[in-house]
Amino acid sequence: MPRRIIFHAGFHKTGTTSVQATLRANRPLMKQQTTLRRRWHMQELMAAARGYSTWRDPLTLIKAQDRFEHVMDGVPAMPKRTLIMSAEEMCGHLPGRGDLMDYSAAPILLYAFWEIAQRRFPQADIMIYLTTRAPDAWLTSAYWEHVQSSDMTLDLDAFRERYRAAADLPAMVDEVASRVPCPVHFAALEACKDLPHGPADPLLDLCDLPLSTRAELIQQPPANTRLEDGVLHALLAANRTHTSSDTRKAAKKAILAEALGL
Repeated sequence: MPRRIIFHAGFHKTGTTSVQATLRANRPLMKQQTTLRRRWHMQELMAAARGYSTWRDPLTLIKAQDRFEHVMDGVPAMPKRTLIMSAEEMCGHLPGRGDLMDYSAAPILLYAFWEIAQRRFPQADIMIYLTTRAPDAWLTSAYWEHVQSSDMTLDLDAFRERYRAAADLPAMVDEVASRVPCPVHFAALEACKDLPHGPADPLLDLCDLPLSTRAELIQQPPANTRLEDGVLHALLAANRTHTSSDTRKAAKKAILAEALGL
């Protein structure tokens, strides 16, 4: 069984993709101390977690629990290593999608995952690592993510007003900590900007890597950075102009292809 299990569970738009890029790039260097499970290892679980955050029904929660059990079935024997499960969808969907107003599904999902992991691996140290971000910066980033990936037509000010409560990420960290009986660690994205590996550094601290390994880790540039304003506004215009889903997707694909030189 793993010596330690870390749930790196979000939140969205707080440097999570950069953390995952650092873990992925350094996986060969860390393989003696860690085992990594990322989003693509857990696609069915992520779908169920997103579904529960949307529907909040007992059946979907049971589905998420069952799929987490399946992920645990695939964990290899590794008594001296740390299992890192890194996917922001462990907290559900990004708020702002449809009627989803906040991260209130996160404590329920994380408790369910902790309970299963604790039962399966009672001797393992289980902990949660979350990243946060200043409210206005988070709201702006979340808004443009929705514009890019969905049919969002709200303007930014309206989005900020409607979803302001969701931006209090430290309060949600406290809520998770009050409801999941394991250590909950967190770091603000702004506080990590001068660290060698950004928001990945506090997570790496939890892994107890040898100093020799830590010194060899390869720094990664920030990942999933925001597109230029002109491109983002063109995507918003496409959302507002095209009522057909297929036409809208095609228009946005063309905008992104031109912007990214594809």
